Amino acid sequence: MAIMQGETTRIVLAGKGASRRPRRPRTAGGWLVLTGKLLAGIIFIVAALFPLAWMIIAGFKSKTEVIQTPFQFFPEVWKWENYAQIIADPTFALTMGWTFLGAVLFTVLSLTVNSLAAYAFARLDFRFKRTMWVIVITTMFIPGMTILLTSFIVVTRLSMLDTLAVLVIPGAASAASVFFIRQFYLNIPASLEEAAMLDGCGRFGIFVRIFLPLSKPPFVVMGITAFLAYWNSYVWPIMTITSPERFVVQQYLATFRSERSTELGLLMAGSVLAAAPVVILFLIFQRQIIGNIKMAGLK
Repeated sequence: MAIMQGETTRIVLAGKGASRRPRRPRTAGGWLVLTGKLLAGIIFIVAALFPLAWMIIAGFKSKTEVIQTPFQFFPEVWKWENYAQIIADPTFALTMGWTFLGAVLFTVLSLTVNSLAAYAFARLDFRFKRTMWVIVITTMFIPGMTILLTSFIVVTRLSMLDTLAVLVIPGAASAASVFFIRQFYLNIPASLEEAAMLDGCGRFGIFVRIFLPLSKPPFVVMGITAFLAYWNSYVWPIMTITSPERFVVQQYLATFRSERSTELGLLMAGSVLAAAPVVILFLIFQRQIIGNIKMAGLK
């Protein structure tokens, strides 16, 4: 028996050793391919970060250095007062605060409306469900520019012009967000709903107590998408907002460029500060975004 156990142990150890294949040394061709990939990655990173780096450094330049020829990446004299001046501007601070408030409200409203619609299409049975779903999906293929005029007429008749509501409400419902969240809800086990119903929980209670706590992955992606869409909006605000105190940040920068076109260093500093919340938001949620993309790829 001891001999048999010894033989068995040697066979198992041999099998484990066989499963570990020795790493082959890289050949000259392998090192060449690896070097090419590293160079391509470095070139891509530099090309992607160069505009942002130039904009940040241009904020330290004088009025004429930004567009001077020949091109000079770094300024001769670093003008720190550009950033100090734009931060001290009360109009810019008001615009940033107003835009941030609108972006938060728009994100919350968008997630609320679209998640409720996604739950209805994923879990509820009602008449004309398939027909309504086809209609919802069809709106994804309609360019937003084609309905600007009709949307403007609607908000004009509703007396919503020059208000925060005209920036937040019209674009809250999104077929793409409904589709994305619905696909996530379809993968939640039905047994959770059945158990909640046995405990006397209604449909809305199931949505609030079960689906919402599990909705962090799609909410992160769709929430950031909604926030960026509002923060970077320009065409719709210039059509519906006329009061300077209600300008969004992109309107403010466009107005600044037209009225003070010679102060390009100050404009670059304002552009950097306007882009900062978006960059910070991405840095905070980058792990969740990458993780959700991987999860979507596996599904």
